[in-house]
Amino acid sequence: MRNSLLIALTGLLGLLPFALHAQDMNTPVGTWKTIDDSTGKPRSLVEISAAPDGKLHGQIVQLIREPGEDPDPVCDKCTGALHSHKVKGLFILWGFSKDGDVWTGGRIFDPKKQGSNEDPYKAKLTPTNGGQDLKVRGYIGFSLLGRTQVWHRVK
Repeated sequence: MRNSLLIALTGLLGLLPFALHAQDMNTPVGTWKTIDDSTGKPRSLVEISAAPDGKLHGQIVQLIREPGEDPDPVCDKCTGALHSHKVKGLFILWGFSKDGDVWTGGRIFDPKKQGSNEDPYKAKLTPTNGGQDLKVRGYIGFSLLGRTQVWHRVK
């Protein structure tokens, strides 16, 4: 009896890492491959993590460049303190809190399209496909006035 209990307990403890990993899949926390809207090609890796206040933020950790492209570009469209700042390392999203199955209340900055991170888009993050994809919706004013990208989780 004692041995059977010990074997069952060991088996359950062995499944614990899988259960914890499954819970992590339904959160934006992790590393994501971004996809260019016009070409459909991967452009960067963004790492999303929790700040000390519990809100999520994300930083460009790697750029995926085509042959002939600058391997370490600067944000030439940025203004203020970010002008000529390296794109790799930029925090491009911040301030997201969980609201059901969606993370809302945050902002996203697109260094290719926006001139200043002082005027970022509102955004929401929605894990889909069992946490393998992340719908990133940036918008101005109302969510209807914006665009959605689908990012893919990097293992």
